[in-house]
Amino acid sequence: MADAKQLQFGQRLRRIDQTNRSLAQGYVTTVNHDGLIIARPHRKTSHFPFRGLFLGLLILLAFKGFLYANIGPEFYQNQVTRLQNGSAVEKVGAYIMKADPFTVWLAGHMGTLMK
Repeated sequence: MADAKQLQFGQRLRRIDQTNRSLAQGYVTTVNHDGLIIARPHRKTSHFPFRGLFLGLLILLAFKGFLYANIGPEFYQNQVTRLQNGSAVEKVGAYIMKADPFTVWLAGHMGTLMK
């Protein structure tokens, strides 16, 4: 019987230690319906900037569409071909800037807006 109580006491201590460690990472306090203030661990969020990455991708696609519509498909393709024959960094730029179907579609819509 004493061993069972020791075991329960050890489990309670581990639970309290785990709660304290999680609260040390950050917490949010809330007031219960009876006025008791409760501290709960703050949820961990992703630190990777997904929103910024998505916005950068949209800006890149819009820029490609604008260039394709503004300078024309022949000159655009010539410039991409020139980049493909350059250094390693230029080859990466050529891969990124090559005219994909979305760029051509977007350029078609931009072309009608720019005229």
